[in-house]
Amino acid sequence: MPDGREPTTIKVLTSLSDVSAEQWDTCAGPNNPFVSHGFLSALEDSDSACADSGWLPQHLTVLDDNGCVIAAAPLYLKSHSYGEYVFDWGWAESYERAGGKYYPKLLSAVPFTPATGRRFLLHPDAPPDLTNVLIVGIAQLAEKQNVSTAHITFLTESEYDQCGDNGLLLRKGRQFHWENKGYETFDDFLATLTSRKRKAIRKERAAIEKQDIQMKTLSGSEITESHWDAFYQFYNDTTDRKWGHRYLTRSFFSLLQERLPERIVLIMAEHDGQWIGGAINFCGHDTLYGRYWGCAEDFKFLHFETCYYRAIDYAISHQLAWVEAGAQGPHKIQRGYLPRPTYSAHWIADPSFRDAVKRFVDTEQREIDQEMALLMQESPYRNENGDS
Repeated sequence: MPDGREPTTIKVLTSLSDVSAEQWDTCAGPNNPFVSHGFLSALEDSDSACADSGWLPQHLTVLDDNGCVIAAAPLYLKSHSYGEYVFDWGWAESYERAGGKYYPKLLSAVPFTPATGRRFLLHPDAPPDLTNVLIVGIAQLAEKQNVSTAHITFLTESEYDQCGDNGLLLRKGRQFHWENKGYETFDDFLATLTSRKRKAIRKERAAIEKQDIQMKTLSGSEITESHWDAFYQFYNDTTDRKWGHRYLTRSFFSLLQERLPERIVLIMAEHDGQWIGGAINFCGHDTLYGRYWGCAEDFKFLHFETCYYRAIDYAISHQLAWVEAGAQGPHKIQRGYLPRPTYSAHWIADPSFRDAVKRFVDTEQREIDQEMALLMQESPYRNENGDS
C-alpha cells in the first residue's frame, strides 16, 4: 500500500469523477483498457452508462488511512439485464413468476463489453486478501440495498476461484478467441490450417480486392472526428438491425479518442471514396479485443475481413498473443478462432432461489463442456500428424 498501513474504509462511488484517474489506474494496471478510468469514465460522461440508461454507478473502493484508493471494483445497480452478455433473463422471469422482485440487481462488469479481465483491482502494494474484501463487500452492499442478486461477469479464472472460495455460485460460458502461436505473417497462420480452410480464407480475402475495397487500420492521432462520424452510423445500423437499442452515444467515441487514443485500433473499409464499414478494437497488453462493427452497404465477406482477418494481421504485426472477437459466433471457428471458457460468479439472496439456479447452472455446465468438446472437433487446424 502507498504508506504500508492497513485499509480502514470501504466507500461506494456514484461516479468515476469522484476518484482521480491516477489512483484508479494504479489499481487497474495497464493490461486491460476496459477497466481503465478513461474507458469507464467515458461511458459515464457520455451518458452511455448512467442511471437513466439503467446503469447506476456504485463502484466499490477500499481506502487506506490517507484516503487513497488501494482496491476497487467497477459496480453498477442495474434495472434490467441489457448489455451484459451473461444472460439471466430466465432467472429473472422465474423469480418474478414465483412472486419475487429480481430488479434492481448489482453487477460488477464493464458495461456493454463481453471481454475477460480483472474485476477486483488492487494497488500493486496492496495485500492480495483485499480481493476477498471486495467480494464480501459486494455481497454486503447487496444486502444493504436489499437487492435480489449480485453478479460478477467476465472475471479472470483466478478471481472466479476466489469467488467460489467465498461461497458465490459459479457459472461458465464460452467465446471464440484466436491464438498467436508465434506467427510472423498471416501466411504462417494459414499454413497451420487444413488445405480446405486455407483456400476458403484466401478466397474470402481476395474477394475484398475484387470488390475494389480499400482497408485502413488507424490508431491514435490517425483517427479523426470524421472517422467517428462514419463509424457511429455503422454502429447505429448494426444496433437497429440486431438489438433495437443503442447503448452508446456519439460523444462516447469522442471521449475515447481524447482519453485512450493509443488503445484504439479502428479498422475502416472504403469504396469509391466513401467509408462503407468499420470495426473498433482495443489493444491490451497481450490481447486485441474486437468490440463493435457495422456497415453502410452489404459487401461479400466484408464482415470477416474487417472483424477477423484484419484483427489477426494486427495481432501478428504487434506480437499480441490473442484476439478476442467478442460474443457469440461459432462461425468464427473456421476462421481460426477456437472456443475458450469465460467465467462469472453470482450472489443470490434467496436460498431457495439460489438452489434452483445452482441446479440450472450445473446442468448448463455439463452442456457447455459437451458443446466445447464438439466444437473443438470442428477446428480448422491440421492435426498433429500434419494431415491437410
